[in-house]
Amino acid sequence: MTNALARALSILGHPLLVLPAAALLLAAKAGAPGLSRLAFGLGGLAVLVLAYSWWQVRRGRWDHVDASARHERRTLNRFLLAAFAAAAAIAWTGGQHEFALGLALSALLIAVAMSSVRWCKLSLHVAFAVFAALLLANLSWQACAIASLFAAAVAWSRLALARHMPRDVAAGAAAGALAGGLFWRLLPGMAG
Repeated sequence: MTNALARALSILGHPLLVLPAAALLLAAKAGAPGLSRLAFGLGGLAVLVLAYSWWQVRRGRWDHVDASARHERRTLNRFLLAAFAAAAAIAWTGGQHEFALGLALSALLIAVAMSSVRWCKLSLHVAFAVFAALLLANLSWQACAIASLFAAAVAWSRLALARHMPRDVAAGAAAGALAGGLFWRLLPGMAG
């Protein structure tokens, strides 16, 4: 039962689910006219990442789409960094500055994970869950609190599944909190 719950939380807390969910909730609250375009863009990014992972398995370079082995994570993180950076540039040129900032900070999370690999295997699941929770602070404090509890549950799941050590989860939470803080700090300067 514990393992099944941990797996379910880990799947639901996947970065390709939590970040798009937060972005769509914020866009819906703001009554953003391009909500369907945002959903399409986020879905396209998720499909691109999944297709890349599947392609690596099909080529025999990876054992599983989960990218659990160190060389698999390194390859995936390079791909994610490029994908998020490109998506941020596209969103910026399309006038979607708030969305571009979120994508750029997502790329920053990947870069932090890549640069800290010698010291820890930073949990990107936790980093993105915390980042998404802090993005919801503008929606309501209740949404932020519920998402923060969910991020804590995701952290527990990563430990229960032995995917990470406690320092990896703590580093992921700190990186996600930093990204969330930067988002709200930088956003007002982008409006002018």
